[in-house]
Amino acid sequence: MTYKTLVPEHLPQEPSLLESGILLSPVSPWQPLIHLLLLGIPAFLLLLGKLMAQPVLGWGAVLAWLGLAGWWGRSLWAQIGRRLWQWLTTWPQLAWAGVALSLALMGGVAGSGVFSALGSLSWEAIGALGEVFGATGQILIAILAAYIAWRQYIISRDLTIQQNIITQQQTIDAYFEGISNLVLSPDGQLDDWPLERAIAAGRTAALLNGVDRFGKAKILRFLSTANLLSPLRRDEHLGRPILDGKGGYQRDRLHGIRVVNLGTMLEGADLHGTLLRAVDFSEASLERANLSGCDLSHTNLCGANLRNADLRGADLYRALLFVGSPQTASPAQPGQKPDFKTGAYTGAIVAGADFRQARRLSPEQRAYLVTWGAELDPASEPPLNSPRPRSDPADKTESFPPPVSPSP
Repeated sequence: MTYKTLVPEHLPQEPSLLESGILLSPVSPWQPLIHLLLLGIPAFLLLLGKLMAQPVLGWGAVLAWLGLAGWWGRSLWAQIGRRLWQWLTTWPQLAWAGVALSLALMGGVAGSGVFSALGSLSWEAIGALGEVFGATGQILIAILAAYIAWRQYIISRDLTIQQNIITQQQTIDAYFEGISNLVLSPDGQLDDWPLERAIAAGRTAALLNGVDRFGKAKILRFLSTANLLSPLRRDEHLGRPILDGKGGYQRDRLHGIRVVNLGTMLEGADLHGTLLRAVDFSEASLERANLSGCDLSHTNLCGANLRNADLRGADLYRALLFVGSPQTASPAQPGQKPDFKTGAYTGAIVAGADFRQARRLSPEQRAYLVTWGAELDPASEPPLNSPRPRSDPADKTESFPPPVSPSP
């Protein structure tokens, strides 16, 4: 009886395979009959165990099939992980091992009593259960479709918001560029010609109505930092602003002219939670505006109309609400000339304004707000003559003293 390996002739034989005895079964016409006989013996034991109600015989048949699968497939198990052609050379053992494993699986299922349990089931109940599963599947598919539609809506909304933000920023940049060109134009300064100031004010009013609160804050910070909101002292003949000899312009609270006059542009505006630090709001109307949670430190609010405005939680550190002392200062009134020595008619109009939970208020600010009808937390109202609190050493906020106007 001859043996031969299944290694192709054009490939070198590996000594490890030859020495380990991993050879093909003998080439004999009786080999398939022997294999069928070996497979039939466990089958007979399984049938006998079912008839005699002896599970031991059934599990013995299963173990026998597993043993045959391991014996016939021993060359396969030894060569797992080798090259693909080595797997292909053992296809006869692979086929017999697959048959043995399949019979072992069927025998294990039969020995476990699954078939007898299936025979005792009510097929009507199974049909009803299938309908329930089908309905549940349809509901889950509908839920999945709704979730996908919702996610598509969320993605579309986020993209739209992002595109709006980009478009708004481009619009604000174009506004900044236009104002800068008017200011720096060699043909005429923006603060020299009334028509140019009117155009700048009109563009500002239109833009403030078309952007969100963060865009409004950017525009206000730009205008204030560029001294376009402050009243500048001007030459009475040419209308040009007068330099102060220190690299800036002189401010004139009585007779100065603003490049951009906010007027009523911010009435009822929503600016909550924005950064408005050191912005000049003097004589601007902020009636019914939402300024809650804003950073209003170092802002100039002299003469501003804050009637019924919401300033809850706003930071008013060194914000200028009036000029002079709280005992002599009073809110601005139409037709009354402000007195910047005593503070009469120079203060902000705070009647009905909500200053509850406002942060870093000085005793003078509290006294002025209480005197002129602002709403404050009852527990936080100090007496008028209480000492000014010490500044926090950890507070690194740079002071910004209010501008001093020249004597009229």
